[in-house]
Amino acid sequence: MKAILKKSCLVLTATMMLASCKKFDEMNNNPFAASADQVQTEYFINNSIIGAQQDPGLSERMFILYWVPGGRGQQDEDGETFSQGSFVDDWASEYYRQSSQWQNNINTAIQIGTDQIAKGTSKPYTNNLIQVARIWRAYLMSEFSDTFGPMPTDAFQGKNPEFQDVKTVYYFALAELKDAASKLDLAVANTDVVKKEDPAYGYDYAKWRKYANSMRMRLAMRLSEVDATKAEAEFKDAANGGDYITDAADMFAIQELPNSYNPLSSVFRKESSWMGLPISATYNNLAVGLGSVKSADQLGADYQAAIKPADWLGQRYTAQLATKTNDPMAGYWLNGLPNTIDPRAYKIFSIPGDITNANYPAIGGSFTTFTGPIKDASGATIKTLNAKYTWNAKSDGNWGEKTALNQPIVTNGCKPLTNLVYRNGTNKRVFFGPWETYFLLAEAAERGWATPVSAKTAYETGISKSFEYFGTSANLSTYLASTDYNRAGTSVNWDNVTEPPATHMMNYEDGISGVAGTVAVAYPKNDLYKSGMVRNDHLTKIITQKYLAQLPWLPLETWSDHRRLGLPFFENPAVEQTMPDLPALNSGNYMTGNIKFLPQRVKYPSNLKNSNAAGYNKAVAALGGADAVLTPLWWAQH
Repeated sequence: MKAILKKSCLVLTATMMLASCKKFDEMNNNPFAASADQVQTEYFINNSIIGAQQDPGLSERMFILYWVPGGRGQQDEDGETFSQGSFVDDWASEYYRQSSQWQNNINTAIQIGTDQIAKGTSKPYTNNLIQVARIWRAYLMSEFSDTFGPMPTDAFQGKNPEFQDVKTVYYFALAELKDAASKLDLAVANTDVVKKEDPAYGYDYAKWRKYANSMRMRLAMRLSEVDATKAEAEFKDAANGGDYITDAADMFAIQELPNSYNPLSSVFRKESSWMGLPISATYNNLAVGLGSVKSADQLGADYQAAIKPADWLGQRYTAQLATKTNDPMAGYWLNGLPNTIDPRAYKIFSIPGDITNANYPAIGGSFTTFTGPIKDASGATIKTLNAKYTWNAKSDGNWGEKTALNQPIVTNGCKPLTNLVYRNGTNKRVFFGPWETYFLLAEAAERGWATPVSAKTAYETGISKSFEYFGTSANLSTYLASTDYNRAGTSVNWDNVTEPPATHMMNYEDGISGVAGTVAVAYPKNDLYKSGMVRNDHLTKIITQKYLAQLPWLPLETWSDHRRLGLPFFENPAVEQTMPDLPALNSGNYMTGNIKFLPQRVKYPSNLKNSNAAGYNKAVAALGGADAVLTPLWWAQH
């Protein structure tokens, strides 16, 4: 793989040199301009796929600091920037630049292959490589468009491209996926040398066809709320025949490399000792209490004393924890481990203080502090809180003065952190797993679209495929039968659509005095879905399970699902103090849901406006609103 990467980097260098010599002005004005390199098609495909894994500098900027907080995969770590509706220009500009390069490379691959066929110099596999490149291009376009919005569909063709609205982008990508999949010749054989140039499937064309059809189902479903007729037609056509990703062997995933600093490094960055990558409040609320799988049965003897009863809410610190949020745990600290929790949670996140576990992310000596002071309003320490073997998440937002009064909640070692297995470069970064296919089928069936399996079968199969991936299949039967509600009021069992009670009684103690009490805790009201009156219907179950299965690898998809449907429940950012970039959220409405409280897209980088004012103006016009973080995309809720 290192040899392949080196070869691809040399090709990229040559590409950039040729482009700078031949079309310098055009490239300088617009990164979507064409290059004219004449090398083998497979080299450009390889370079495009590997580049899109995101080198550590880029993954920190886009994947972790934009997609992750947008999709609530983890806590927003860098000053809680994007979760507060704010924008950092250089984070976006680097992704825009590199994504343009990946798309330049893949379009060059298509052009080279097409030219070789026209000249009679092609190989037996050249046509198939063109179709693979078109499939990958459709993914890259969806990734770019789901991040920014409008983009060119005619880029990299030796002319100034025109930005098109998101609907046009999606229609183009859907058509490309259908046509390219139909033109793959599965009988074509490849040489071993060619196979090595495909880091995803080794040019197994049957798998590329499955990926194309599953991708088409994903993109079709994205249109469900704004273009239902098109969505249903495209979905049914892609699902017809069952030729899509159904098991781990078909999964689109790219092997990362350990101890490296290049696009194949871990997207979660083992090298970054300042980023703990803590659990998000959203994930925590959806996982705790869900599935009837007890912590006692998941953890060893050392943890048993820390496990709390099912009706234990925790310690109340209303003066030191944010309360101006609709997070159902607002103001409470769970001083132990949850009684029951989705078994995938312990696979993704570490338990604070569990430093003898080889999977604990003690990177460069960081994240090994598990205690911190609790202070009163004067700043005096009134208690030292020990977070070892506890399980808490910090809700994003502006905590105001309370940030300084509770040191543990801002100390990464006091919260569950992303496990080392996702950071050390020994894993595969997943772009499309079999569970997603089944959750898409479940949603389609629930909508009444013709599907090859029932909604319940697809739903339960999606959970099963996710459990297989995480190694938790031993808990599957218990989990599927569970009618217990998570903190958002949703259960697993498909047939249990009974809504949770308005409140449930929980025990707690005052964190300072230790005085015990009981409190009626209300399940949060998700105003973004069915006016907040429904928490446990089939669609809520499907998207909740899809969210839990997609993480940690696919936060862009969890963000897109939420932008599209308002599901699953995302708590509002805490508003102990107002946030200038979320002006609609205030101390009088934080218990309600509104899309104006949540980021909707990434703004275009300033260098687009500065270098290509006409293109920028066309993009904003196609967006249909201001170039702002809070402007929804075409397919999202408005």
